Amino acid sequence: MATLEDSFLADLDELSDNEAEMDENDGDVGEEEEDIDMDMADLETLNYDDLDSVSKLQKSQRYIDIMQKVEEALGKDSDEAEKGTVLEDDPEYKLIVDCNQLSVDIENEIAIVHNFIRDKYRLKFQELESLVHHPIDYARVVKKIGNETDLTLVDLKGLLPSAIIMTVSVTASTTKGNPLPEDILQKTMDACDRALDLDSARKKVLDFVESKMGSIAPNLSAIVGSAVAAKLMGTAGGLSALAKMPACNIQLLGHKRKNLAGFSSATSQTRVGYLEQTEIFQSTPPGLRMRASRLLAAKSALAARVDSARGDPLGTEGKAFRELIGKKIERWQEPPPARQPKPLPVPDSEPKKRRGGRRLRKMKERYAVTDMRKLANRMAFGTPEESSLGDGLGEGYGMLGQAGSNRLRVSSVPSKLKLNAKVAKKLKERQYSGGATTSGLTSSLAFTPVQGIELCNPQALGLGSGTQSTYFSESGTFSKLKKI
Repeated sequence: MATLEDSFLADLDELSDNEAEMDENDGDVGEEEEDIDMDMADLETLNYDDLDSVSKLQKSQRYIDIMQKVEEALGKDSDEAEKGTVLEDDPEYKLIVDCNQLSVDIENEIAIVHNFIRDKYRLKFQELESLVHHPIDYARVVKKIGNETDLTLVDLKGLLPSAIIMTVSVTASTTKGNPLPEDILQKTMDACDRALDLDSARKKVLDFVESKMGSIAPNLSAIVGSAVAAKLMGTAGGLSALAKMPACNIQLLGHKRKNLAGFSSATSQTRVGYLEQTEIFQSTPPGLRMRASRLLAAKSALAARVDSARGDPLGTEGKAFRELIGKKIERWQEPPPARQPKPLPVPDSEPKKRRGGRRLRKMKERYAVTDMRKLANRMAFGTPEESSLGDGLGEGYGMLGQAGSNRLRVSSVPSKLKLNAKVAKKLKERQYSGGATTSGLTSSLAFTPVQGIELCNPQALGLGSGTQSTYFSESGTFSKLKKI
């Protein structure tokens, strides 16, 4: 059993151990703080005062190794790949992929050096960066001008177009810049030399890639060109990965989404990557470029599959695909065929059959030319016609009037259509009245010269026999009935 004193001593030992661990942890924290301070110090040095702290690509081991391999490969001039080896294991193929990645890094490095040159040379000639946009041209012009204030003494021919040279000279005469100090001018010149060295290295890498792409991917290079084919392979991760990729994804390889800052994207080319750098795409009219990019992506996918299987090392399929693309684009640009005049149908000389009958006869009578119109359309020979305004003015009456009568005579002969209508009306009245009808002009009042008005029975007139004659006759007598 441990005594109370032993337990207290054990607790003191644990406390001492914890304090020691805390001291160690404090030391680690101090080291971390020192590391953070070192990182902050490194960030503070990246203030574009030292070119080596900004541009580090040329001193990297990867850059040195790849450039050495490229120079050795260019010295060999071996255009054929090793036969019997898998494409992914081919050393030239691996070097091409590395060169493609290195070319992208070189472009980024040139942009960094260009920013360094602009920041330093802005004190001397601020307007130059808005006149010369290309980084390599800007570096050449800065190196050529230096600290010279009078640009008429500087020969810029061969570096820039004549129009831009004139603009630069006029702008330099009105600029308010000051000559650079000697140390800043030296840093600017070194940055210009480094940008030119990086550009020459990039050209050398691209020349090597273009020279080797004819043997690695001949069909793909025949369609899109060696430089674009190398970029597509490098972005996709190799030729086999490019062959497994669908055409819609090949079209987007290398596409960078542009921030238009609220402006319309109607005029900007969207959803096209490296394929917009091809000769076919650039020579196509702007209205057909999206359609051409889809066609290019589809044929590039087929060519990549042929190259991945090494089915056509001579590039015959690729050349056929390129000719097919060119013919299709030319066909798209052709105007639509002219509309051919449609000939009239052959006239039918045979008379058409038209059914007759009462309905057709009524229609002819309804729309027939009246006698009055016939007379108005006729003229008597040698007799002037009468007109509505006289003296031959207004509407002529034709043969409607007689000579010297100044009246129109029209025969009032009713047409057959009106007569038929009257007959049908009378028949209807007879049907509704039913039996004998009396005229509305008949009356029971008679006017006589002797007695004046006399009331008589009109039905009794003209009746010779019948029951009524016995009652109202002058010789009629009362009849006597015999009783039975």
